[in-house]
Amino acid sequence: MHILLIQAELHLPMSHSLKEKRGVLKPLLHELRRDFNLSVSEVEASNHWQSAVVAAVGVSGLRRSLERLERDFLHRLETNGSLQVVHYAAQWL
Repeated sequence: MHILLIQAELHLPMSHSLKEKRGVLKPLLHELRRDFNLSVSEVEASNHWQSAVVAAVGVSGLRRSLERLERDFLHRLETNGSLQVVHYAAQWL
């Protein structure tokens, strides 16, 4: 069994309130859960308008499927026009 933990620090430059931030993050987190079948949550910076730290965890019997998932997950974040990836880290458990 392979477990992948992903942590991404995000910058939301167009967000000027917590309400605007939630308007970007809530659909994004839902999309990531649905499309990648991961547990995804905002884990830090929840009171900062333009910052968010998102964590995701995936479990699989095949490491290569998680490697592909990680690549696609990062690509999805990097191509989202509403945010910038400030820091990204993946850890195998």
